[in-house]
Amino acid sequence: MGLNVAHTIARSAVNGPGERFVIWVQGCPLACPGCWNPDTWSFKPRDVREVGDLIDEILATPDIEGVTFTGGEPFAQAEALAEIANAVRAAGLSVFVFTGYEFEELGTREQRRLLNHTDVVVAGRYEQKLRADGLRWRGSSNQMVHFLTPRYDAASAQGGEEIEIHLDGYAAPRVSGFPSSGLLSSVDPLSPGVSRR
Repeated sequence: MGLNVAHTIARSAVNGPGERFVIWVQGCPLACPGCWNPDTWSFKPRDVREVGDLIDEILATPDIEGVTFTGGEPFAQAEALAEIANAVRAAGLSVFVFTGYEFEELGTREQRRLLNHTDVVVAGRYEQKLRADGLRWRGSSNQMVHFLTPRYDAASAQGGEEIEIHLDGYAAPRVSGFPSSGLLSSVDPLSPGVSRR
């Protein structure tokens, strides 16, 4: 089974609790105005990866807390991600998912299966008019953090803005995380070659 991938980072500390392997999926039907990752909206194949290969890569990454699915829209590829989530949870890692859907909208069999293998879901469309600084793991105040297992609780969601800049030596630096409005306005004009993830 294949997964249409936009990008991966083997280690991130701003996309969920602890150090996490992050998969940005390619394709999103929601296209929220002001989205941080509009380059991930198209469903055109970008980097189709075999699920088994991704599982092997995640499990070979030492000392990580878990895996995070973001995008794009992870629940648009729920079947493939459920396979990955099942395998990494069986290995003792946690699963964290960002989605633009409201939690109540996730009702297909494949989506429920992914939820069954997930510890935390941040759900809700990004609303530019509700953008708020200082919300951990959220860009707008309408988005909700749902703790689906006892592994984490509301205390793990405390904290404010967090960002990382990833340098891989081949592409433009990538900014990942949840920067404040002030940081965004100061970085973007000075760094046209920086991509957001």
